[in-house]
Amino acid sequence: MAPRSLRDIALMPSEFLNRPGAIASGDVPNAGVAARYGNPLVEQRQLATGAAIVDLSHRAVITVTGPDRLRWMNSLTSQSITRLKPGESTETLLLGMTGRIEYVVRLMDDGTDLWLLLEQDEASGLLEWLGSMRFALRVELADRSVDFATIGTLGRPELPVAAPHGLPLVWRDPWMTVSQGGHQYAVATRHPASGWTYSEMLLPRTALAAIADSDIPVAGLLALEALRIAAWRPSFATEVDGKTIPHELDWLRTAVHLSKGGYRGQQTVAKVHNVGHPPRRLVMLYPDDTETALPSRGDDVVVQNTDGQDRTVGQVTSVARHFELGPIALAVIKRGTDPTAELLVRTAGRDIPARQVVIVPPDAGASASVTVPRLPRLGSVPR
Repeated sequence: MAPRSLRDIALMPSEFLNRPGAIASGDVPNAGVAARYGNPLVEQRQLATGAAIVDLSHRAVITVTGPDRLRWMNSLTSQSITRLKPGESTETLLLGMTGRIEYVVRLMDDGTDLWLLLEQDEASGLLEWLGSMRFALRVELADRSVDFATIGTLGRPELPVAAPHGLPLVWRDPWMTVSQGGHQYAVATRHPASGWTYSEMLLPRTALAAIADSDIPVAGLLALEALRIAAWRPSFATEVDGKTIPHELDWLRTAVHLSKGGYRGQQTVAKVHNVGHPPRRLVMLYPDDTETALPSRGDDVVVQNTDGQDRTVGQVTSVARHFELGPIALAVIKRGTDPTAELLVRTAGRDIPARQVVIVPPDAGASASVTVPRLPRLGSVPR
């Protein structure tokens, strides 16, 4: 039976779960598809080389149609979109009035429709909110999740990519470099995202069964999570909570245009970037390599004071066992935590020592660099 709504997609098992060894797991956020098909480390290698694909058919797909679509989305979100050309990809944030992240959206335009790719849990709320903001603009919204399915890859597999208006629907992740108008807080000789060739393709949902039955290599969500963590790539499903602002996750790299004003939450973005510091910061953790169970998302990150007393400074947001790096994790911790401190991850009644690698430095913001571009005052730049 074909799905008729996003709810149906969430309830119906993916065709890829018929693959030998496929295991769906609740340990992975939004897991309505296979977490693994066998050995996640082998799957990581295949995915990293571009040979394998990842079933993301549980993701949501929304279209915005109409001549005002780019101007309208530009006025609502953090990225500059008005000059997005057909075939180009970007990502943008919809922020609350206080600058907190409410939605993260991957965008591509095919000359007729603006395609929004997002997590399943975001779709209904975003559709409702966008519908309330149309006013007299010439835009139409549609949930296309029942028609199109998302497939992830780090290569260029031969797949029947949808092209309803003549342009293949392939979203290429901009995380590999700093986008025009963006800014990177991370100080790294070679950012690990420099090799992140990740993309997402939209396929007709009716084509999934044949692909699942083919011999193309597949990797589960666990493999994709490990490679994402290694690239320092934040995710809405894991790194974002009710207090998150873009600066904390270094999301100014690709999702915020620093010379654009006028969108909701822009005043907070400007204030923190120009004269303040984000209250928390993203770090990479290397828990001690052990054959026991990995830490879990939500585990406390603690630091031991000189008086021997432990102090909780944050929480683990993502964790994986990488095929080359071993156990790795992302965590969001308090800005003032000593960047040289050895941290502990408190999990299942025990403490695991974890070396931290700074992603967002404690001085991110006003004192990061005298050459940091300054944001205009709200409304000073016409859209």
